[in-house]
Amino acid sequence: MKDTMLAAVVTPERTLEVRSVPVPQFGPYEALVAMRFGATCAGTDQRIIDHGHPRALRYPGILGHESVGRVVAVGEKVTSFSVGDLITRVGAPETQAVSAIHGGFAQYGVARDWQAMQRDGLDEGLWQKARVNKVVPGDIPERVAPMIITWRETLSYAQRFGVEKGMQVLVAGSGANALAFVCHCVYAGARVVSLGSPAREALFRRAGAQEYVDYHAADIPARLRALFPDGIDRMIDAIGYPQNANLALPLFKQDACLGVYGWHARREYGLNPFLAAHSFRVYCDGYDEPETHDEVIRRIREGALDASLFYDMDAPVPLENIAGAYADLRARRAVKYLVDLRAEP
Repeated sequence: MKDTMLAAVVTPERTLEVRSVPVPQFGPYEALVAMRFGATCAGTDQRIIDHGHPRALRYPGILGHESVGRVVAVGEKVTSFSVGDLITRVGAPETQAVSAIHGGFAQYGVARDWQAMQRDGLDEGLWQKARVNKVVPGDIPERVAPMIITWRETLSYAQRFGVEKGMQVLVAGSGANALAFVCHCVYAGARVVSLGSPAREALFRRAGAQEYVDYHAADIPARLRALFPDGIDRMIDAIGYPQNANLALPLFKQDACLGVYGWHARREYGLNPFLAAHSFRVYCDGYDEPETHDEVIRRIREGALDASLFYDMDAPVPLENIAGAYADLRARRAVKYLVDLRAEP
């Protein structure tokens, strides 16, 4: 194996460049992974590229948090992974020269055997974040597997948020997270209305949204009143625009709940509670991505989760062309892209 690999690096100058970096080293509780495929995240990744992420980051840094790869070597204390296993949420670790902004868009990464570390009594701080490193069963295609990350996050959020059968749910947003929420809420038996870009209406209806409202419309309050004559039980703001929530507040039922999943204006999220006819709740407890891994696998097998709604599985973007994919995402030409991370033998 070569000593260097290619990786997509966000620079201090706010650009995304493919650079040659060292193949990572791995420790006794870790596995070296040859990366297979990754998926872009238009919202979070673009903020990272623009240096606008709410958390302080070190640049240059390797981008990507939705990648999967196959184990090629294991440390002597690894017991949960075997050579050939496909592992989720793998990335290249940080080095002195380059940080890991999750590190997933690289040709090699490192998975941590958190179960072995927990069993051997190592400090929880060393393995807690590695709980996202999960084995993907062999019947799940490699090109579907990157979607597991988005589906796990959003399913955990929806379940903790309390979406249930028979509820009236409004999902605001027309990106990949909003699309995933529609899938989960429909699966739960809720009636879902989407508020988003008119260009995405057909896609969201394919995912199961019963109705769709153009967020450019001048009469959004009237349209929502017509679509929710008995009121709204749950609203998921997948973008983080408070103006959408304020438009919907008059329709909130007694003890309805608003979940602000998106980060766009979270620091300055201004709600006017007196627009609502009743008291309501705001969900602030987030999600735990690993907890829904098995359920996501089950739904993929059922056909309830379809990666082809999110990206073109037959035309992955080569790692070398990833900057062009993000330019297209910025122009809203796609929901997501599948990225081919495979290194030549």
